[in-house]
Amino acid sequence: MSAPGHLTRRLLQLYVGLTLYGVSSALLVRSGLGLEPWNVLHQGLSERTGLSMGIVLTLVGAAILLLWIPLRQRPGLGTVSNVLVIGAAMDATLALTPDARTWAARVALMAVGIVLNGAATGLYIAARFGPGPRDGLMTGLNRVTGLSIRLVRTGIELTVVATGFVLGGTVGVGTLLYAVSIGPLAQLFLRVFAVPSASGSTVVATGPSERAILPR
Repeated sequence: MSAPGHLTRRLLQLYVGLTLYGVSSALLVRSGLGLEPWNVLHQGLSERTGLSMGIVLTLVGAAILLLWIPLRQRPGLGTVSNVLVIGAAMDATLALTPDARTWAARVALMAVGIVLNGAATGLYIAARFGPGPRDGLMTGLNRVTGLSIRLVRTGIELTVVATGFVLGGTVGVGTLLYAVSIGPLAQLFLRVFAVPSASGSTVVATGPSERAILPR
């Protein structure tokens, strides 16, 4: 693959992945069966402030980037795009998609939302333009504290879910199914969407960014 073609594919994967992430999150909202851990917090803050979930997601992402400074994390194009694109895509999808009224529709939206989220995660991480704000927070805390990725991730997710639930966010079966399935789904789609290098070899995300997948 030529260098321009290689870059074009990576950029396409980045922005398609981030857009689909916002779409998938909105579908989980409309299912009413539970949200990803971070979106439990975003929904709770939205309920309290009157701001849309997309705007809250963007503001929280920007605030988290400020925490990168003492952690000495460096943002990339994917990091900044993550903050700007996901929230906008989420709000647009929420504006176009009504709440599910039947159990069959709710379950279908939940299932599609979770699988689409896994595909979106694989797309944007495999593009290799830098981690999202919440991913970077976790890997930064892992490096600074010496605690394992698993322990840091668990601590963060429990904190945001508990806080979001208290604020009015939706926790349900979708939250649990997301927690147990997003890792395997993201791992699968990371390999499906692996970007060949300019020289022709296939590159799959490795290291902390692959192991530290964290819902937005």
